[in-house]
Amino acid sequence: MQNSVPVIAIDGPSASGKGTVAGRVADRLGFHYLDSGALYRLVALVAARQSVSFEDESGLTRIARLLDVRFAADQVWLSGERVSDAMRAESVSQGASLVARFAEVRMALQDRLRAFRQGPGLVADGRDMGSVVFPDAQLKIFLTASPEARANRRYKQLIEKGMDAKLDVLLDELRQRDMRDSTRAVAPLVQQSDAVLLDTSHMDIEQAVSFVLSQWQAKAVLE
Repeated sequence: MQNSVPVIAIDGPSASGKGTVAGRVADRLGFHYLDSGALYRLVALVAARQSVSFEDESGLTRIARLLDVRFAADQVWLSGERVSDAMRAESVSQGASLVARFAEVRMALQDRLRAFRQGPGLVADGRDMGSVVFPDAQLKIFLTASPEARANRRYKQLIEKGMDAKLDVLLDELRQRDMRDSTRAVAPLVQQSDAVLLDTSHMDIEQAVSFVLSQWQAKAVLE
């Protein structure tokens, strides 16, 4: 039974480090890992390539339903093409936030997301993993950081990849995305009452990973 498979849901804003933390927690526990944002990025990527407006809900929903995606060996394949780097472009990231506003798009992807719940367990990161996709998750973490800390992290990531970036522009874009994600009508980004807050503004990755693992161990002891 899928519902008996344990889930750790890690939600939080863009560039908070939740993806890296979730991936390492999954590795430590031997669980599967789900980057839910990847699916929204892929919809945005295909929409941009097909000149489908980010305001066209029906067009975006059609793309979401027809996505030919495969995750393998830390790489993402779209219709046989490796798109791991292309889907991480800043323009695609901004597009994903616009795509995620629409209820029909989210519904089209929801079953795909839930299908990742397989034994021995799943660590899922996103915006609504604990609130909508896996509301029965055994552990819910709301992982965040200050906008300044997140902008600095994104800036360093882009510079290391040899990409142009401006810190002030990144900070402004993050604040705009935070506003969109937290005020959208469908599945807004909010800390659930049963989610544990983890502020990583002054933490490194390993400290954040240790925190999540300690919460998981405490939950296991209590159960």
